[in-house]
Amino acid sequence: MELYSLLREFADSWVLLFLTVFFLGVFVWAWRPGSRKTHEDIANSIFRHDQKPADVPQTEEA
Repeated sequence: MELYSLLREFADSWVLLFLTVFFLGVFVWAWRPGSRKTHEDIANSIFRHDQKPADVPQTEEA
């Protein structure tokens, strides 16, 4: 059996199985119950250093 055929057979079976299991593992890890706080913290991180507006009275302009 030549090297290409051997590698092709290996990639078609075991590597495909490994990548499928890896994908499912990442999916389960991302959706685990304890990750909600982490995801919310990451989603709100862009607002972490926003300047709050000062308590200055707003004037209406006509």
